[in-house]
Amino acid sequence: MSQRLLVIEDEPTLARLLSYNLSQEGYDVTMEDHGTAGYERASKESFDLILLDLMLPGMNGIDILNKLRTQGVVTPVIILTAKNGEEEVVQGLKSGADDYITKPFGVSELLARVSAVMRRVSGKPEEVRNTTQTSTSMISLGQLEIFPEKYEVTLGGQSINLRPKEFEVLLYLARKPGVVLTRDDLMNEVWGFDYIGGQRTVDVHVSSLRKKLELDPESVHIDSIRGVGYKLVVSKKRNAHQSV
Repeated sequence: MSQRLLVIEDEPTLARLLSYNLSQEGYDVTMEDHGTAGYERASKESFDLILLDLMLPGMNGIDILNKLRTQGVVTPVIILTAKNGEEEVVQGLKSGADDYITKPFGVSELLARVSAVMRRVSGKPEEVRNTTQTSTSMISLGQLEIFPEKYEVTLGGQSINLRPKEFEVLLYLARKPGVVLTRDDLMNEVWGFDYIGGQRTVDVHVSSLRKKLELDPESVHIDSIRGVGYKLVVSKKRNAHQSV
């Protein structure tokens, strides 16, 4: 059975180009040119991937993405953004986008990114798409507790709401507390070896995580190692252990 793609794009020429080339690759493509209609279809039907323009009539792409993720829709999303839209890219990644592509783009680049995302989620059940395989052992570091099986995190007894990729970044850092992990390490572990997006994706997710850990920064925080990567630092004043 062909993999189903939903393309939400209101520019007619680009929409036709996307529909034609994706169909030629064997994908079952559904098109929507209005934000509200695209959101309704994405929330009610099952798709393997969504290509989402950010500038749409009715409802913009960021709002669509936020609403879908809030509802628990974990379908992979690639956002389409303007050349000077770095702020939009950051917003999109923080909202749960899996990748982005900047306009104007070539057909080969588009197909490569779609293929890479599809390979990463291929064979995973719906409820764990956008997630890496994890051990089920609870991890406790200072006041931070991570429950891999449930995808839940608490800090000082308070629940922290993390996007799937934010959770995976934190989990990988927490499995190696105090160890400096490069951006490449994080990209390969969380996004996969075939991810062709930039390292900016890692920085955006770490920045978002930092803000959410500010609830108890004296217990645990993320340090930047200039030119290298990041490490999770746990206060020595509090006992840290990993459950078995």
